[in-house]
Amino acid sequence: MTEPVIVGVDGSGRSLRALAWATHEAALRGAALRVVHVLPTWEHDIPFHPPGTWLNVRDRAADIVAEAATIAKESQPGVDVSPELIVGHPAAVFVEQSERTSAVVLGARGEGGVSNTLMGSVSLQVAGHAAAPVVVVGYVSGGNDRVLVGTDGSPVSAAALAYAFEEASLRRAQLHVLRAWGLPTPADDRTVPDPEQIAEEYRHEVERDLGELQARYPDVDVQVELVRSRPSVALIRASGRADLAVVGSRGKGGFHGLAIGSVSHALLQDAACPVAVVRPTRSAGAV
Repeated sequence: MTEPVIVGVDGSGRSLRALAWATHEAALRGAALRVVHVLPTWEHDIPFHPPGTWLNVRDRAADIVAEAATIAKESQPGVDVSPELIVGHPAAVFVEQSERTSAVVLGARGEGGVSNTLMGSVSLQVAGHAAAPVVVVGYVSGGNDRVLVGTDGSPVSAAALAYAFEEASLRRAQLHVLRAWGLPTPADDRTVPDPEQIAEEYRHEVERDLGELQARYPDVDVQVELVRSRPSVALIRASGRADLAVVGSRGKGGFHGLAIGSVSHALLQDAACPVAVVRPTRSAGAV
């Protein structure tokens, strides 16, 4: 049975864009959609009374999640939509919920107010620790019919590749596999790396990583690109031609203790399309 898609909403414009993306994703997967608003404990414990009203924060939160669920139901009548209001720490709630979902979808950041400003930090924390892929929606792009994925040969990027193939197949989109690389530092003044040889080695590595996935998803048209560039720069540039960018939570160059790497962080900040961050803690293709 396909696990549900979870989307976090907070009433901001960007969370509504996340809602639209998640609703479409649930329809593609034939999955249920859980529309979740997390009311931080400190707000729940301190009622808020806007001037001229008697609404407290919990009432306002209930309105936010109910309205979002209604929007989702109207846009995709065939999707089973359930609104949920949960009290707790937003990042901790979504990380815990990620154990029982095919994807967690969040807005890049809120648009004003104490609650809304949490969304940016929440997205980063959840992307770094969730068991399921986390899709952060800042800008919604469409019509490119292309999924972008960054790879570096690491186990983390292998999980990203698996999820990217699945998404490309669901969307009947081309898959753009991008490997960005730079010349290694010479061992001494007499050793000069051969760029063509290095590029050829990386191409073989990418083809090896793609082999099993191409057999599993023969319907996916794959475009492989190797480019000499900083990975973050290359991926951000390529995101302008994609409807979804997929990266691992951190690559070969990241410090082991970091939950999310610099490339993933940069893409979350500046990509021109939604970004999926995938960790290797569970098979991205299993739903």
